[in-house]
Amino acid sequence: MDHQTQFLVAAVMVLYISLLVLWGMVQGRKVKNEQDYAIAGRKLPGWVAALSERATGESSWALLGLPGAAYATGLAEIWTAIGCVAGIITAWALIAFRLQAAAVRYDINTYSDFLAQKHGESAKMIRMVASFTIVFFFFFYVGAQFLGGGKTLFTLFGIDPRLGMLITAGVIVPYTLYGGFKSVVYTDVVQAIIMITTLTVGPIVGLYYIQHEPGLFADSIGGALTAAGDGYTSLTGISKGFPAGIVIAGGFSWFFGYLGGQPQLSVRFMAIADARQARKARNIGIAWTVIAYLGALSLGWIGLAIFGPNGLSDQEFVMPSVVMRIFPPAIAAILITGAIAAMISTADSLLILSATEFTESLLRPALKSMGYTKGAPLLQSRIVTGSLAVVALLLGMVINQQLIFTLVSYVWAGIGGTFSVVVLLSLFWEKYHGRAVVITIITGMLFTIIWISSGMEEIITTRMLTFIVALITAVLSSWLVKPAEKRQPAQRA
Repeated sequence: MDHQTQFLVAAVMVLYISLLVLWGMVQGRKVKNEQDYAIAGRKLPGWVAALSERATGESSWALLGLPGAAYATGLAEIWTAIGCVAGIITAWALIAFRLQAAAVRYDINTYSDFLAQKHGESAKMIRMVASFTIVFFFFFYVGAQFLGGGKTLFTLFGIDPRLGMLITAGVIVPYTLYGGFKSVVYTDVVQAIIMITTLTVGPIVGLYYIQHEPGLFADSIGGALTAAGDGYTSLTGISKGFPAGIVIAGGFSWFFGYLGGQPQLSVRFMAIADARQARKARNIGIAWTVIAYLGALSLGWIGLAIFGPNGLSDQEFVMPSVVMRIFPPAIAAILITGAIAAMISTADSLLILSATEFTESLLRPALKSMGYTKGAPLLQSRIVTGSLAVVALLLGMVINQQLIFTLVSYVWAGIGGTFSVVVLLSLFWEKYHGRAVVITIITGMLFTIIWISSGMEEIITTRMLTFIVALITAVLSSWLVKPAEKRQPAQRA
C-alpha cells in the first residue's frame, strides 16, 4: 500500500469510526435502567437483532479469515463454510424463537440467567459455574481482540502494537461503557451493512475484473484453482482416505458451536421483542449468512486468480488486496475500513457480555448475601464494564500472547460445544436437570483444556469431540445423578 493510499484509508477510517462511536453514544442515551444496559430491554426489532448477531458472529472472520483460508486451500475450505452456514441456519430456525420466548417467560437479563431460571432447583450453582466459566474465558477473548486491533493497525500503518491496542480500546470502551448492550447492537448494524456490501459487490466486480484484465494468474475462478495445483481443486486438499475424512469433519465441526452455545450470539436471540420480530430476524439472519459465505469464499478464489498462490505474504489480507486492486481508492478505503472495524463487533459484544454476566450473576448476588442492597444498578454495570476493559487491556499488554490465544482457543470448543449441548437439552429434553447441567459444563471445559493441551487437537479437532463428550455426559448424568429437590422455575413479575 503506497503512502497516498495509506493516508486515504487512514482518513476514511478515522471518519468512519468517529461516526460509529457517535452513533453508539446516541443509542446509549436511551438506556434508562440495568435491563436496557444488559439486554436492550428485550425490545430489539428483528432486523436489528439479526444484523447484530451476524456482525458479532462473523466479524473479521468473514472478511479476513475465511477469504484467506479459501485463497490458501482452494475448494477444501467449502467444508468450513458448510459447517458454519448449517449451524447458523439451525440456530435461527430451531433455537432463536425458543430462547426469545424463554427470555420473556423468565424475565431474564443474561445468558446464564436463562439456564438458572430454567433449572430453578439448582439455580445458584448453575449461575456460579456458568457465569464464572463465561467471564473467565471471555475476559481473555476481549484481550485477544485488543491484540488483534493493535496488530492490524501495525500492519496497515506501522503504528506501535501497544499504541494500536490503546486506540482499539479507546474506540470500543466509551460507547460500550455508556450505552451497554443497546449501543453495541446498533453499532453492529452498521458493521453488518458494510460487511454484506463488501461481500456482495466485491465478488461481482472481482469476477468482471479477472475476466477483462490481462496479465493475471488466471481469468476465472476455475482456471485459478486448476492452475494453482491439484490440492486446490480437491474438496479434501492433498488428503486421501482417512485423513480426508478428518479434513471434512474438521471443517464441518464448526457447526456444533452455533447451536446456542455462543453466549454473545444467543443473548441477541433473547433480546428480540416478540415472536413476530423473531420470525423476521430468522429470515434476515439466514439470508445474510448464505450471501456472506458465498461472497467470502469467492473473494478468496478471486484473489487466487489475481495474485496466484504465492502472490501474497499474508493470506488473511487477500480481501483488502483484492478490494484495493479492483476498486477506486476512495471506495476501496471505505470497504477496507469496514472490514478492519468489523472486529469491533466482536470486541464490544464480548466486553458487554462479560460485564453483564459478572455484574448480574456474580457481583450482585455476592453483595446481596453480604447484606449490601444499596447502590445504583446501572452505575454498578458501567463501573464493572470499565474495570473489565482496563484489566483486559493490561492483560493483553503484559501476558504472553501465546497464552492468551491458547485460552481463546478453548472458547469455541469448550464454551461453544459444551453450552450448545446444555442449551439444546434445556430446550428439548424435560429429563435434563440442574445438577446434570453443572456436570456437563465442568466436564466439557475440562475435556477441552486437556485435549488441546495434550496436542491431540492437531489430530482430531475438539470442536466436534467436546460436543460429543458433553452430550454423553449430559445424558448419563441426567439418568444416573438424582436431581435436586424440584421447584417451579422462578418467574419474575
